[in-house]
Amino acid sequence: MADEFKTKGNAALQAGNPQQAIEFYTQGIAVDDSNHVLHSNRSAAYAKLENYADALKDAERTVALKPAWAKGYSRVGAALSFLDRHEEAIAAYEQGLKLEPSNATLQSGLSEAQSRAKSSAGAGNNPFSGPEVMAKLAADPRTRDFLSQPDFLQMLQMLQQNPNALSQFLSDPRFQDTMSVLLGVDFGAAGMGMPGAGVSGTYSKDYNRAQGAPRTAPTPTASKPTSAPRSEPQAKSAPEPELSDADKAKKLGNEAYKKKDFEAALKHYNQAIELDSTNMTYLSNKAAVYFEQGRFEECVETCHKAVEVGRDHQADFKNISKAFGRIGSVYFKKEEYEESIKWFNKSLTEHRTSDILKKCQQAEKVIAERQRLAYLSPEIALEEKNKGNEAFQKGDFPTAIAHYSEAIKRNPEDVKVYSNRAACYTKLAEFRLGLSDCETVIKMDPTFIKGYTRKGMIHLALKESSKAAAAFQEALGLDASNSDALEGMKKCYENQSAPAQMTEAEREQVAQRAMADPEVQSIMQDPAMRTILQQMQEDPKALQEHLKNPVIGEKIRKLLDSGLIALR
Repeated sequence: MADEFKTKGNAALQAGNPQQAIEFYTQGIAVDDSNHVLHSNRSAAYAKLENYADALKDAERTVALKPAWAKGYSRVGAALSFLDRHEEAIAAYEQGLKLEPSNATLQSGLSEAQSRAKSSAGAGNNPFSGPEVMAKLAADPRTRDFLSQPDFLQMLQMLQQNPNALSQFLSDPRFQDTMSVLLGVDFGAAGMGMPGAGVSGTYSKDYNRAQGAPRTAPTPTASKPTSAPRSEPQAKSAPEPELSDADKAKKLGNEAYKKKDFEAALKHYNQAIELDSTNMTYLSNKAAVYFEQGRFEECVETCHKAVEVGRDHQADFKNISKAFGRIGSVYFKKEEYEESIKWFNKSLTEHRTSDILKKCQQAEKVIAERQRLAYLSPEIALEEKNKGNEAFQKGDFPTAIAHYSEAIKRNPEDVKVYSNRAACYTKLAEFRLGLSDCETVIKMDPTFIKGYTRKGMIHLALKESSKAAAAFQEALGLDASNSDALEGMKKCYENQSAPAQMTEAEREQVAQRAMADPEVQSIMQDPAMRTILQQMQEDPKALQEHLKNPVIGEKIRKLLDSGLIALR
């Protein structure tokens, strides 16, 4: 039963429906919580939904259940990496590699985790980066109002990407207060003015006024009378900071790119790169132009250069991610889907975006479909089917199932193979798997009688006589003289009539077992159903009328199957 849910979960995950996959895996785990593969697969599904906390829980459960299984450590490492717990991720990957030193997935994961750990450590040297920066600036009255000024936010973003650009802003009076808050040092104190700042001390939220002379200490009112206060002009909005020459060139490049004037855009981006070779954004934009022009080799080369520059200068993970994503898009465009997935995953490791995630899933679907189509072979399918028939005749049902399953992979359109496999499952008492194959048969070919008769026999084995009768009736609707269906209907009637032959003590035992079922309890507590049962007792012909209502019919069949009521 657990394997059935695993198979369905795998199919849902491969089809790009991780939420449905999680539901199937969860049902499988409810049946067999010790199945490490189910926990591993559910971890992967959670990761697809970016639910990394639950992905980690399942991954850790996988390792606990199967410590010698290397893939479990790969799941743990991936979840930890997405949670930015890079050192722990490295330890998990290394533990997995002790078990399988040549495992490519573990090797790749370890490399990525080490790279991200190194980048995170480098980012720690940048006082303008980190999640606490905005909180510090918002909490301090000296800088709180700066956060409402667009030009200040633009300056802060530039410094987060490239702290070496701080020399451009030394003349900005807000910069000194910002550094004081972030570093916890009072640069306004005597002898601690910042080089090149020109002005020291604390500034008001009126940016224009802050650009003037520093404030002097207030004069006591007792020493001499004060003149009437002058009305100050209304503060104007803060002017945009002067763009660097490199950013001016980039701006011109962006404008040309939007107009699809790609040659002009390249010219401006190249100029920006010559003026500032430390900013990976210029290279990334240049790569975007190459992509639009179809110059894919140059695009990939430029993206690699952008990542190299970004790593060297602690660029934002989002920018690194964008470069990797563009490389993946190149290979996707070239229909090199395996390579595209590799780079999409690198991009998602740096920073997850729905756009890249969708592209990666699309590439995975294309590969899966290609593999499926490449595997198709009606000739080999027929050979496997014949081998399955031979094994079935010998009573070797597991071997028969293996051959039938291979035949289905080779030719999934042959309805008879599903029917044959259902017969094998029935022989092995794997009724739910057999029932699933019967449903597939009926869906593929509603006129295939064996689909109904085998479904009916499985329901009989599960003591679901009313459902079995419905299946046999479907078969008789196609062939009124079908012997299997007629024999099945006879067994259904015998099973449903059996409670009428019981002693009073036996009926009481059956009733106790039936009322332990919550569904039966709910039906018997329904006033409408009690009225219907009373009608059926007084007039047996009323049964046929009530069975025409699908909702009521299902409830009556449930009571028949439970043995609580019987046909006379």
